[in-house]
Amino acid sequence: MNPYISEIVGTALLIIFGDGVVANVCLNKSKGQNSGWIVITVGWGLAVMIGAYTAAPYSGAHLNPAVTVGLASIGLFPWAKVPGYILAQIVGAMIGALVVYIAYLPHWKVTEDKDAKLAVFCTGPAIRNTVANLTTEIIGTAMLVFAVLSVPSAKNLVIGAGSAALATPFFAVFLVALIVVAVGLSLGGSTGYAINPARDLGPRIMHAILPIPGKRDSDWGYSLIPVIGPIIGGVLGALAYQALIG
Repeated sequence: MNPYISEIVGTALLIIFGDGVVANVCLNKSKGQNSGWIVITVGWGLAVMIGAYTAAPYSGAHLNPAVTVGLASIGLFPWAKVPGYILAQIVGAMIGALVVYIAYLPHWKVTEDKDAKLAVFCTGPAIRNTVANLTTEIIGTAMLVFAVLSVPSAKNLVIGAGSAALATPFFAVFLVALIVVAVGLSLGGSTGYAINPARDLGPRIMHAILPIPGKRDSDWGYSLIPVIGPIIGGVLGALAYQALIG
């Protein structure tokens, strides 16, 4: 599979299962309505796992501009491919959001909460404060990228020793999924942990253009924070890894 197509497919799956779990929790008359934050964070972790396992053999499964730029900043990914990867990730996120919209089609009309409908597509702060919200997204993404580079390292993915040693790279994606769950549980309560510009921007665009009954505006005044914050955080996390471990 072409790596750019792989990023589209992987990111689309990420959003289908990620935005899908938010729709299940937030929309009226859903079987999972009000099932809570734990369901959302675990659902997003599984979404990352599904998308990443699908795309990993072909593109490395970045699925996130913050990861792509972070890797490029420390020489682990060519800058020439960065624009194409980011575009593919945003397109994939838009496709995924469209699928979620269709999957929950009857529920938009019966959901009166306009903020809940927006939350299915993109993040928003619990307390709106530009500096604090930006800082949270920087920290969350820095922890994500640092952990993604550190935890599934070759040293950690070897079972046994000597001639009996068994490398287990397949397990690495599962570890990344757990990292995403950890970020959501620990650092996600303030801003909804976008930690991924494509994950937020692509679905936000779809919220703006889809015929969702009774929707509010797409909160474009906040939209730069889940784009800029994760990019800064991704670079800082990668640089910290390079300085401390790499």
